[in-house]
Amino acid sequence: MNDEYFMQQALKEARKAQEKGEVPIGAVVVMNDQVIGRGFNQVEMLNDCTAHAEMIALTSAFNTLGSKYLMEATLYVTLEPCVMCAGALYWSKIGRIVYAAPDEKNGYRRVTGAVSPFHPKTKLESGLCGEESLQLVKSFFQARRK
Repeated sequence: MNDEYFMQQALKEARKAQEKGEVPIGAVVVMNDQVIGRGFNQVEMLNDCTAHAEMIALTSAFNTLGSKYLMEATLYVTLEPCVMCAGALYWSKIGRIVYAAPDEKNGYRRVTGAVSPFHPKTKLESGLCGEESLQLVKSFFQARRK
């Protein structure tokens, strides 16, 4: 199993969100080649502005491990995390974050600029399956505007 496989798992979560009328963002937390947490946006379903895919996937992973730290884990998420999610990722001490596409409007970089909001040991990668992720989000918003 590789990064592409796990990002495809995150994209499956994003499609679940889309099917439920949510912005199609998905996330999975992986450790030792096992998915230990999954999540998709549930902001509308739960009427909770904090119910982002990353937050739900992190909570699931914490519960699976019985731990509040994820130093050996990787988060795969379909869109650049927002500042709120970046804060949660910082406190989780997650080892690695792989996000598919940038989020110019709401991503953490809009607020933090060149300063990383993540734990100093967290590795960060982006661009994997970026076009597929962006297409999901674009098609979602195009359909809503009709």
